[in-house]
Amino acid sequence: MRTDHQAEPTEAAISALGHGTTAVAYPNIALIKYWGKRDERLMIPYVDSLSMTLDVFPTTTTVRLNPAAPADSVTLDGSPAEGEARRRVIDFLELLRERSGRSEPATVDTRNSGPTGAGLASSASGFAALALAGAAAYGLDLDRTALSRLARRGSASASRSIFSGFAICHAGRGVGAAADLGSYAEPVPAPDFDPALVIALVDAGAKAVSSRAAMRRTVDTSPLYQAWAASSKADLAELRAALWRGDLDAVGEIAERNALGMHATMLAARPAVRYLSPATVAVLDGVLWLRSDGVPAYATMDAGPNVKVLCHRADAARVADAVSDAAPGCSVVIARRGPGAWLQKGVER
Repeated sequence: MRTDHQAEPTEAAISALGHGTTAVAYPNIALIKYWGKRDERLMIPYVDSLSMTLDVFPTTTTVRLNPAAPADSVTLDGSPAEGEARRRVIDFLELLRERSGRSEPATVDTRNSGPTGAGLASSASGFAALALAGAAAYGLDLDRTALSRLARRGSASASRSIFSGFAICHAGRGVGAAADLGSYAEPVPAPDFDPALVIALVDAGAKAVSSRAAMRRTVDTSPLYQAWAASSKADLAELRAALWRGDLDAVGEIAERNALGMHATMLAARPAVRYLSPATVAVLDGVLWLRSDGVPAYATMDAGPNVKVLCHRADAARVADAVSDAAPGCSVVIARRGPGAWLQKGVER
């Protein structure tokens, strides 16, 4: 049985040299997006964001300290990591060593059970798992808030995958250390809200334009960006209230307009960033048809062509069928609220 457990880094560090420490984290899908960073070194977002951690597509990461090795070793899905993916992990390991006062190189093995780099939050689950396993391996005794700050340094969305269910990542204020301290995630209570999220995988391939590059271009050149960022603050307040009420229609309407607004800012960038494919638009049309037929269903999209549809759990099968009909050949996965990141302890969970 899988559960959401608080990590015990000190205990795990004892075995890090021999067996390594292994963490599991799940992706989250933002209902209020954070698109754009005001500090790329510290990974500080411009706006607050709020997400739902899923129960599908987990990332499993093992960190093993290797004092005899000449350098860090990183594998992704069984193959040596290269380019930007490798650099980001090495940079994160350097941060762990700086904070722990230790110097051992590490061997990192990361395995995603879902597509990587396709707009399905693989970086969120990946860096949440790396933060938890890495902190344990290097002996850092961090609570969940501190872990979320640490995960944010790898990927701003990863801060939210530390927590189960719904979580908010605060953008924080100020600069430097003050900004770093103020930007963290925490749970958002939603006691009577347990929806389904139907994921339409219209293209599982890696994006042609990375999220980081697309964010920079959007923030720097889109005339719509500042207006969307301002409206996102109001969206967040309304969505938190709707979550507390358990009001799926309100949550869905707010999430859909926030996502479409984010994509509009990208389309207005110069040159435009367009992740929406013909199949994406077909799925969005299918969602509109479902609503016209009386089924509460609402779309959201991250930086990629794949669509996620929020609905009541009782309607999930019908929504999945409609999505499949709208975009023949796409894969459909039904997700629900998932657990926060957790350390494996060598026992079945």
